[in-house]
Amino acid sequence: MLAPVKASNEAERISELQALHVLDTSPEERFDRISRLASALFDVPIALVSLIDTNRQWFKSCVGIAASETERDISFCGHAILGTEVFVIEDASKDERFADNPLVTGPPDIRFYAGCPITMPSGNSMGTLCIIDSKPRVFGTEQKSLLQDLADIVIGEFVAQQAATIDPLTQIYNRRGFDVLANKALANCRRYGWNATIVYFDLNKFKAINDNHGHASGDKILVTLADILSRSMRESDIVARLGGDEFVTMLMNSSESKARYKVERIRNEVEKFNRASGLPFELCISYGIVEYDRKKHRKLNDLLHAGDEEMYRYKREFQLQNQADL
Repeated sequence: MLAPVKASNEAERISELQALHVLDTSPEERFDRISRLASALFDVPIALVSLIDTNRQWFKSCVGIAASETERDISFCGHAILGTEVFVIEDASKDERFADNPLVTGPPDIRFYAGCPITMPSGNSMGTLCIIDSKPRVFGTEQKSLLQDLADIVIGEFVAQQAATIDPLTQIYNRRGFDVLANKALANCRRYGWNATIVYFDLNKFKAINDNHGHASGDKILVTLADILSRSMRESDIVARLGGDEFVTMLMNSSESKARYKVERIRNEVEKFNRASGLPFELCISYGIVEYDRKKHRKLNDLLHAGDEEMYRYKREFQLQNQADL
């Protein structure tokens, strides 16, 4: 048996897959409908929307098998995502890469496999739409085209889901994306006793930048701050633009004191940008830091409201010190 190798962009691919927040979620009719259609259209007993995680393939949708996942090392789909076209094995028992694979020598006794990569606009393949039979089959050009058409529908669903949670300007999470992730994070904090801290950011003098230098300059400042926040945070942290010039980060397993240290690093990055930018205006931020307290913050909005209040307190102090209209 030949285990699938990992692509050179594996870290980026896994990062995008995880950012979809679809792994280990409940079945959805929009994907199950495609699997049923593929099973009926190609007259095969098994059809899957399979996502290739770090060490497993997980089925977002499946027809014909009860399993929800298998090891990645024995997956056919792990091979399929390495290419750009439909990957076909007409008789796995005669293919040296798969002949002794446990999925071939035992249930579901795979002989025929065809998998079309689910490739996002980034070029990263999340998994496949695949069909499987226990009998050898020939799969022609027209059938490959039909399978690609169905896979394109799956891709469209994932792209729409991605767009619904990503801010198009800064390419970090929007309010909806933050709400989904942060609520899950707080549920884990309550369950396991973890701590978390949010930092609520706001851009100072942002309206003046837009009014005096144009919205393109305002957009540049928004993108710059998003980039600084993203580079300053860990993969386990959540970074989002809530709207307008307001941003938030949720630092997991982090106390208020650790968050303050992180904010100092961010402020240093902001100052570094200002010194090097050559722009006629500066990037300037206010912020509020609040550590999660399960007694005070029963809902995510309670935590956000507290962070917003802290940020405005900081902003008022800044205004008094600088005698500037923010």
